Amino acid sequence: MDWTERLNEAVQYIEENLTGNIDYEQLGRIACCSAYHFQRMFTYMAGIPLSEYIRRRKMSLAAVDLQGGGAKIIDVAAKYGYSSPTAFNRAFQSVQGASPSSVRSEGAPVKSFPPITFKLTVKGAQEMNYRIETREAFRIVGRSHPMSREIEQNFVEVPQMWQKAVEDGTLERIISLMDGQPQGVLGVCACGDGEEWRYYIAVASSAGAGGLEEYIVPAFTWAVFPGSGTGKSIQEIERRVVTEWLPTSGYEFADGPDVEVYFNPDPLDTAYEVWIPVKKRRQ
Repeated sequence: MDWTERLNEAVQYIEENLTGNIDYEQLGRIACCSAYHFQRMFTYMAGIPLSEYIRRRKMSLAAVDLQGGGAKIIDVAAKYGYSSPTAFNRAFQSVQGASPSSVRSEGAPVKSFPPITFKLTVKGAQEMNYRIETREAFRIVGRSHPMSREIEQNFVEVPQMWQKAVEDGTLERIISLMDGQPQGVLGVCACGDGEEWRYYIAVASSAGAGGLEEYIVPAFTWAVFPGSGTGKSIQEIERRVVTEWLPTSGYEFADGPDVEVYFNPDPLDTAYEVWIPVKKRRQ
């Protein structure tokens, strides 16, 4: 099964469960990756967060159910997984731009968001530099923060975590413990299936934690992509990895942490590497 077939099977699973429970880990299993990597992959491929896509699909169908005035709003809310009419009303208005009651009238305008279909598009006019590197497990020491299961929230919280670490001196303290490989300040997304999702600001170190936290980055094969610039440029590299490199590389995501290696931790101008855990794609 090829790349796009897996993604389209995952979309079909979503369609079949819009009135039930959509298990993000099951989506990952269908696409042969973790729930975390599936969400990132979906967001970059579709141009919309997974949670928002699901919300739009549900509210498209809810609008159809409400048109004509036969269905009760509370029943439609429950059908699409909203135990609170207030929460359903908020979600409906965010998608439709109108209240559930207003679309019950004949002739009321509604919006329809059809299911996504993924197709492989040939790109690659701009080169991508990378290397494949296999490493044994290594220990990191630093500070961590829990990550949301809906990953778009983390785009807000992780930068705040970095800012706080700079302001309160934690980052300077962490850097002083660096004595291992890879050399650099590390941003580690430990978001495997079956574990609590956490983001670490850390360094590779054999030193005592001294009140900080430690984590063992497991042994993996990594696809390593160098870059420079700001945090936004990292997101652009990650988008190109998913949309351009991964579909034709012969590799797929492995269920491991993502690692960002910052060679100078200046958020406005830094040299870095993005490490993606990979494995050979199953034929």
